[in-house]
Amino acid sequence: MRRQTHMALAGITAAAAAVALAGCGSSSSSGGSGSDDDKKIKAALAYDIGGRGDQSFNDASYAGLEKAKKDLGIDVREVEPTDGESDADKAQRLGELARQGYNPVIAVGFANAPAVKEAAPKFPKTTFGIVDDASVKAKNVANLVFADEQASYLAGVAAAKATKSNTVGFVGGVETPLIKKFDAGYSQGVKDTNPKVKVVKKYLTQPPDMSGFAKPDLGKDAAKGQLDQNADVIFHAAGGAGNGVIQETAEADKWAIGVDSDQYEQKALSKWKDQILTSATKNVSGAVFDVIKSVQDGKPQSGVVRYDLKDDGVGLSDSNPEYAKVKDLEKAVDEARKKIDDGSVKVRTSP
Repeated sequence: MRRQTHMALAGITAAAAAVALAGCGSSSSSGGSGSDDDKKIKAALAYDIGGRGDQSFNDASYAGLEKAKKDLGIDVREVEPTDGESDADKAQRLGELARQGYNPVIAVGFANAPAVKEAAPKFPKTTFGIVDDASVKAKNVANLVFADEQASYLAGVAAAKATKSNTVGFVGGVETPLIKKFDAGYSQGVKDTNPKVKVVKKYLTQPPDMSGFAKPDLGKDAAKGQLDQNADVIFHAAGGAGNGVIQETAEADKWAIGVDSDQYEQKALSKWKDQILTSATKNVSGAVFDVIKSVQDGKPQSGVVRYDLKDDGVGLSDSNPEYAKVKDLEKAVDEARKKIDDGSVKVRTSP
């Protein structure tokens, strides 16, 4: 088995945004004026809702930025989202980063897509990356997307093998087409493995309310509701709110399935790690690193860049020793992986 351990104010004025940008995030720039500094690229990462510290999507993006800083010797900057900000505010932030010479400028999450679409044409010599969205069509934009449904299918196989109650749960952060991919793949994996297993589902918020990715209490409440329905395995695709799902599920001595990063390995979740059976991972860190390196190499990525099961762009973690102890789980997941790879199983992208 291949182990996957890859590791996420409306009305603000232009002047205020520039000040806020100058004060947030971090930069490793030395400020020197030598020729090496002049040639060195600078990469910026604009986080999604929840920001760094979500133990999931944003943190995986940060890992890619840090790898680029270390391995490529570049200067980097991080910027956090602001509560209640508009698409115009996001676009202004991205534009300010481009004006300051950051290239590439990478925005994390589909919520940043309108901002990338607005900012990119104004800075045609800057490469913009958008993680988890393929809607922005421009020569200087790299759309970094993942076959989330494939990893989620494997999570569904694992859940169907691990359940003893024949009821499993799914918690989605916000009911968007992206999160529905997780739902679709997971539900299909469960049913293909054991049609007798029931899948109960809960989305925390509806667009345009994106707080379902940032509020652990909502995740805890959703998990409690599913545990009350007899679910004994719960998979979340809820960003920072998923931490609440994991906590509630673990404290009930049931299995949680993490998302995006290998959440068994997350230090902030170590208290509950023994109950994190596995995680549906995607190589967000690798995607962020790749687009930065492509700019440094003078061959910037552009268009849709897709990561899937065949190239280990997505997968299922097996860090928890208990994973190998669940009867027939590893065998079932390996067989499912092969069927997806050879095309004999087509994983749905909508429920």
